[in-house]
Amino acid sequence: MPLLRLLVLSLLALMPAGAFAASQPIDTVPRVALFSAFEPEWKALLAIVEQPVSHREKGVDFVTGRVEGHDVVLVLSGVSMVNAAMTTQMAVDRFNLRAILFSGIAGGVDPSLNIGDVVVSQQWGQYLETILARETPQGFQLPSWSKQEFPNYGMIFARGVKVPRDGVDKPARQFWIPVDTKLFEIARTATSGVELKRCIEAACLVHPPKVVVGGNGVSGSAFVDNAAFRTWAFDTFKAQVLDMESAAVAHVAVTNAVPFLAFRSLSDLAGGGAGENEMQTFEKLASENSVAVLRAFLKEMPR
Repeated sequence: MPLLRLLVLSLLALMPAGAFAASQPIDTVPRVALFSAFEPEWKALLAIVEQPVSHREKGVDFVTGRVEGHDVVLVLSGVSMVNAAMTTQMAVDRFNLRAILFSGIAGGVDPSLNIGDVVVSQQWGQYLETILARETPQGFQLPSWSKQEFPNYGMIFARGVKVPRDGVDKPARQFWIPVDTKLFEIARTATSGVELKRCIEAACLVHPPKVVVGGNGVSGSAFVDNAAFRTWAFDTFKAQVLDMESAAVAHVAVTNAVPFLAFRSLSDLAGGGAGENEMQTFEKLASENSVAVLRAFLKEMPR
């Protein structure tokens, strides 16, 4: 027995330090996680944080501090679904999270929305969770073991995904992942009357921006700049916005039983505009409008 113990201890000593570091929390203070995906969104969040302290784990940036009386941790997820899911789980593992809020830009697909508007969706779906169907003389054909859940876009057939969670032995496929009910109800009242930017150095918006609370958002690992696909996304999912992270964060948040809500401001029309894609012109304005609504929400969120 002593020999076996010595062998185990020797093997443990040879293991890299990182094997143990993965489960170590950065701190245990109850915090609200404020996510963003890329630099313009990140800068808009950094501008409102008080007492910032930077942390870096496996190449991911975290900043702890305070916003509107809340202890927070800012998380730079990186663009796209895999990065968003990975960093969400990292944040859950490293911090004691009360809630996860995402602030960022999106492409607008609802014709009633304009650049600069901020949307707080009630549920999120992963529209590129799909079957790419076989083409036959009769059209695109799904495998016999599957069923069509939504109208297809050519060979693309969107479908739900299983979201594991405690207490559910065999989760069914679901396309829509709802946001947290309590956070959503706060957003209904807290975000009215928020002053949003209409102009930047380069241009002004044609329409005064507004806040819309409710409806659907969809996410996928594609930057969409295609009018026909935009129309399909709106007609099929009644989606207001397309982005590249929110549904992935929602998925991981639900699995970990952490309340989630996303704020997305339109930087472009996902291919619906008359000219060049508008994102680079309006990404800063949209990022700041999203943070303005987030900040109004945090003022009303219980501490």
